[in-house]
Amino acid sequence: MSAGIIQLIGNTPLLRVKLFEHEFPGLEVYAKAEWFNPGGSVKDRAALSMIEDGEKRGALTHHKTIIDSTSGNTGIAYAMVGAAKGYRVKLVMPGNVSAERKALVTAYGAEIVYSDALEGSDGAIRLVRDLVAKEPDLYFYPDQYSNPANVRAHYDGTAVEILAQTSGRITHFIAGLGTTGTFVGTSRRLKEHDASIRTIAVQPEDSFHGLEGLKHLPTAIVPKIWDESVADEIWGAPTEPAYDLARSVARTEGLLVGHSSGAALWAVRRLAESVPEGVVVTVFPDSGDRYLSTGLYARK
Repeated sequence: MSAGIIQLIGNTPLLRVKLFEHEFPGLEVYAKAEWFNPGGSVKDRAALSMIEDGEKRGALTHHKTIIDSTSGNTGIAYAMVGAAKGYRVKLVMPGNVSAERKALVTAYGAEIVYSDALEGSDGAIRLVRDLVAKEPDLYFYPDQYSNPANVRAHYDGTAVEILAQTSGRITHFIAGLGTTGTFVGTSRRLKEHDASIRTIAVQPEDSFHGLEGLKHLPTAIVPKIWDESVADEIWGAPTEPAYDLARSVARTEGLLVGHSSGAALWAVRRLAESVPEGVVVTVFPDSGDRYLSTGLYARK
């Protein structure tokens, strides 16, 4: 029997990253290539988990429209899973999200409501809350920033895959903070397996940044699912060095990745300077093809 599209979510490849090998030969670096998910990003995992959790609880029926705020990838994932399962989807997105993301969401048949571009993802969160408050019976609102099913997708999926793919050899885990679900769910499971695994969370170094998909927690609406206790360290990544590393890995290894993958690579490099050997795993949340219009690969 053939599988539907949502059966292809998860079980993404773990790729060896060779960018720092010459300088730091004792460190093995691997990345989960999350653009291998059918919707093109790590957010497929969370979207499916939250939608299926809503179905199980009876909170989501075909009389309701799935609604949430998103800067892009979760929206694309909701739109794809919604189309596959026959649900209407409405997404609140900041007006400045990349043209590719808008086009992808529309291609899957979802409706977009634009929030103020200057207010970023927090503005989208405020607007979606207003819409739901006005007509609560109309919507199923997963609220990716507060939904434990987001974390569970990574606790039950991403972390288990990493342990299997490294044969339990992982010594360090690095991931960016957006909703924080990927980092929290994966780190929690890894630390239950082996408390000595070091976990490093990566956020932009300040509130004005170009690292799409990542949140600067000190100046943002902090997600309810964020659990600082599973982070050994939290580092602030600068935008331009992150862009440079994204471009480097595309040109030297054929890995076309997005902004946040560049931030993860910046953190790997910083770690490598103090940890000469180990097995580091990070997450490349998406591909660079949905950022071509942003100029990420046009510069330098």
